[in-house]
Amino acid sequence: MKRKKITKGVSLLLAGVMTVGMLTGCGSDNKSEANDTSKKSSDSGSASKTGDFKDYSKGFDKKVTIEIPVYDRAFEGWNATDNYYTQWVQKEFGDKYNVNVKYVAIGRTTEVQDYMQMIAAGNAPDIIMHYDMPQAVKYYTEGAIQDLDMDEIKYYAPDYYDQLSDTIDKYGELDGNKAFFFGGREPIYYNFVHLIRQDWLDKVGMDMPENLDELNEVLKAWKDAGLGQTSTTLIQKSFNYFYPYMTDDISEEDKALYLDLNVAPFTWKPTEDYLREINKEYNDGVLDSEFYLNKEDGDLKADFVSGKSGIYGFYINSSTDAISSLLANDPDAKVSTMNPAAYAPSGKGYYYENPPYGLIMGINSKTSDEERAAVWMFLNWMIRPENLFYMQNGVEGQNYNLDDQGIAVPIEGYDGESKLSQNNNKDYWCLVQEVASYGDEEKNYQANLRMLAPSGYEYLIEDAYKYAKENEKYGVMTPIFTKPVEASDEYVTDLNAMWQESYVDLITSPEKDFDKKYKEYSKEYLDAGYQDILDEKKELYKNGDYIKE
Repeated sequence: MKRKKITKGVSLLLAGVMTVGMLTGCGSDNKSEANDTSKKSSDSGSASKTGDFKDYSKGFDKKVTIEIPVYDRAFEGWNATDNYYTQWVQKEFGDKYNVNVKYVAIGRTTEVQDYMQMIAAGNAPDIIMHYDMPQAVKYYTEGAIQDLDMDEIKYYAPDYYDQLSDTIDKYGELDGNKAFFFGGREPIYYNFVHLIRQDWLDKVGMDMPENLDELNEVLKAWKDAGLGQTSTTLIQKSFNYFYPYMTDDISEEDKALYLDLNVAPFTWKPTEDYLREINKEYNDGVLDSEFYLNKEDGDLKADFVSGKSGIYGFYINSSTDAISSLLANDPDAKVSTMNPAAYAPSGKGYYYENPPYGLIMGINSKTSDEERAAVWMFLNWMIRPENLFYMQNGVEGQNYNLDDQGIAVPIEGYDGESKLSQNNNKDYWCLVQEVASYGDEEKNYQANLRMLAPSGYEYLIEDAYKYAKENEKYGVMTPIFTKPVEASDEYVTDLNAMWQESYVDLITSPEKDFDKKYKEYSKEYLDAGYQDILDEKKELYKNGDYIKE
């Protein structure tokens, strides 16, 4: 497929940034040479017998090193690769089986670039992971990960297999091969909250907004009162910005064509509506005029705690410093949870519905048979209830106490050696479970009131839960193609660079120029490869090569 030339509009700077993330090949192998192709593990076929696998239950004869990725979110005072819990993993699992468990830091906001660079250098960890299927598919199609043998997983990781084999069977196949394994997920949607300055609402005498018109009235009132604005980040990946602008009549074919976390659906009506609205907010002066300088969550949090912005959406947990930092700057500040449907013109809270799995993972194509076996054993050890509970909650009597329901209640203010990370150690246990669960919705809710909310702010989670239930019917799941979308892999880098410059220019232009510019940019985007992506997806959809739920 010939690459089309982008005719204009993509700056060299943005193109250079995106090029850093391109996969340039697997490079030299710094791991064992025992597995030198991406297909080695599948050569024996899926009909392997138990007797074909060597028993390592008493440990490996020679020490095996496995490299396990962990997101490094730059929590102050936290060493992501060497802390109480990584040392505990080594002691409880590694030493028992003669395995050296080496954690490898992956920047949360630089994840793809980090992986691409390590893959190219031949020193990527044994697990290559991502939350979005299109990027996981890219890793596979570029040969960065190897095929899986389900019998091998069952042999070395029976507990993990029992819980997740059905998920692997349904969602882990690509073009007829088993490519991916997963972290489990019992989805909750009330851990992401939109904090809003309740004291600002009170000062302008306005109620909580329930739709976009009401939200805009609030923002204008804040501006007129000299209180503050709203803010957002430069959208560079995980393209789900348009969900509030979706409508009831969107067809299944349109969902298959346009719902794609990897490529922005620039020419789709919900994107046009989103861009037009944000352009209006920019020109009305209610949006931070330099929003495009915000690159990550920390930038948004800084705007919120400093009083520049009155709304902040984030994954909350009991150890967050967002509220305490806000109060340090403004002791009279009060916060509430805003219904996410306030971003929707219709007041209907359409949202990205998570698939029934968490992390999407593959085994590095350079990982040897022994290393791969050790990875399965590690996942099997992690998923056992007693180990998972310890990793999620810490040490009883130090990090938490059990209440009469058997729920771990965090001990406020604990700052000892076994202190959890700021997101309750999730970056370690998300390999097997996306959301901590007690196996019962009501019990999970009671636990999350404690785990997600800082002391005294349980009402934030109560309201978030109420809104999640109200919006539950508006979840939309992205169809998953069972064959690679080759055009997407070919054009994604250029299109993402083009998207960033085009959408920022559209938002910051005078309202009178919007229609003309949107039409011009849409044509360039289609000509730059997006039309090829749509055509290929349409053919796959027509042939039934996708899973819609």
